[in-house]
Amino acid sequence: MASDDIAQLADALSKTHVGDGELSYKGLGLKLDNAESVEELVREIEQYQGLRALRLEGNTVGVEAAQAIAKALESKDLLQRCYWSDMFTGRLRSEIPTALRSLGSALMSAGARLTELDLSDNAFGPDGVKGIEQLLKSPSCHTLRELRLNNCGMGIGGGKILAEALIECHRQSSAHGAPLRLRVFIAGRNRLENEGASALAKAFQLIGSLEEVHMPQNGINHKGVMALASAMRHNPELRVLNFNDNTFTKKGTLAMAQALKHLRNVQVINFGDCLVRSEGAIALAAVLREGLPILKELNLSFGEITEAAALVVAQAVMDKPHMEKVDLNGNCLGEEGCEALRDAMESMDKGDVLASLSDDEGEPEDEEDDDDNENDDDEGDDDDDVSDDCNEDNEEDGDIVKENGVTRKEDSPVKLQSPAEIMSFLSCPSVEKLLQLGEMRTHLSQQVDASDPHKAAEVLLKIASLYSEEPETKTAVLETIDDVFKKLLSGPALQSYCFLSTLLVMMGVLKGEGKMKKVLLVPGQLLCLEHAVQQDYFPQHHASLLHTFMSKNSEAFKSCGAARERLSSALEMRLRGAVCRLQRRELEVYVWGECQ
Repeated sequence: MASDDIAQLADALSKTHVGDGELSYKGLGLKLDNAESVEELVREIEQYQGLRALRLEGNTVGVEAAQAIAKALESKDLLQRCYWSDMFTGRLRSEIPTALRSLGSALMSAGARLTELDLSDNAFGPDGVKGIEQLLKSPSCHTLRELRLNNCGMGIGGGKILAEALIECHRQSSAHGAPLRLRVFIAGRNRLENEGASALAKAFQLIGSLEEVHMPQNGINHKGVMALASAMRHNPELRVLNFNDNTFTKKGTLAMAQALKHLRNVQVINFGDCLVRSEGAIALAAVLREGLPILKELNLSFGEITEAAALVVAQAVMDKPHMEKVDLNGNCLGEEGCEALRDAMESMDKGDVLASLSDDEGEPEDEEDDDDNENDDDEGDDDDDVSDDCNEDNEEDGDIVKENGVTRKEDSPVKLQSPAEIMSFLSCPSVEKLLQLGEMRTHLSQQVDASDPHKAAEVLLKIASLYSEEPETKTAVLETIDDVFKKLLSGPALQSYCFLSTLLVMMGVLKGEGKMKKVLLVPGQLLCLEHAVQQDYFPQHHASLLHTFMSKNSEAFKSCGAARERLSSALEMRLRGAVCRLQRRELEVYVWGECQ
């Protein structure tokens, strides 16, 4: 080694940080090619008693240098934290696995018990994962709590190898009575795609101890997202979910919403740039209303969310006392929509929580035939997934089977055959058939289920289309509408919100995904809604959702004239009544406090 190089190395090593059991060469920019180049570094490692953490990030380590460092680590049984990110810059990709195997073997020989392993920003690809495979399976990683593999280019193959290694680590550690309890997993920018994500989901579900999962920018679409969502619900201590810049669409978002219902400790949700869209945002709003009690940050930026859906999200965070940031930037609100959102947040005394809206995309253009573009990631899928999107806990309570077009759980009783008269009415509705049903009209509500929102909305709109002011017909239609709505709105908010968003799509008020057929609205359908929103079974927040979309999309109802006005008035009266009741309660609380 040239004398200038030795002097440069000596100067760099003089900046080494030593203390608290940590030896750090972080960011020194050392070019460590061979054993000679690391003599001083190796000496310091060997002489450091009680070494618990070693920082090598920000240097570049060759195979021979790694082998020399590994030799020094063979006696370091107390080592727990290895910060080895960005330490192979300029190295051949073929060199990295060999270097990693040497270092891993040393840790295993020493009997080290790692708690943190950071190999981020090392572009080692699938072969690099093979280089740490044995280490991850070994007792040295049975105690692992944080695994950071950000920006490593693992790809699908690397993701699968990593998943199998984690599963084996969990199996072996469980056999020894102390199962792997990984808390933090970071693997952004790794091109994992659906297959890699699905493989890792199996490991996550088995481990069950995750608190933070960061997997942004991995080319994962709804299939992989659904697998990850299923795994997340088995990790009850989750605090941070970061899947930024993947492609959820409606299916993935609904799956994540379903998982979030079961997670009470989540503080940060980052679904930014995930194409959540309006239907997905509504589903997440439903979960916000009923769960996520300590949520602090919600990122739904750049998701093609429209103004009305953004307002529904804003209303849902109203009762979140810990909320610090809501990011809805880069969506499709338009200038007036941005102002309406700011006003809504201000009115709830949460104006400072709303992030900047400077990158808003503007109001979406009305395009009738763009479904093909929206459905690109759904090619090859079956058309039966709509009925399962909002299915309540289906994976927990038995397998889902279909018989004669009816979805049911495998261990649930078979649904009784519907009377022929009911099926005849549904296939070709008419006032005459409805009246002829008599008491059998109650069977119509049995034809709907919130877990199949498309069919439920279709049945309701068919019945409502028969409305008229003729007394007998009016009574028959409204009684049936009451029965149907009572059933559909009595369940969890997520199911009822899915139903309402599907209803809005079919009515042409909300732009949905896929090729859902819109109905030609008639005044009777709006008059049935006018009746329903005034009933006790119709929750206040559901009325608020309808009012938000109606007020922002009134063009969809222009053919219904007076009926539209009646429905709007009913919704406004309902909301004003709620405000008055709230103000009265606040006054009563104030007076009671003064009297004390």
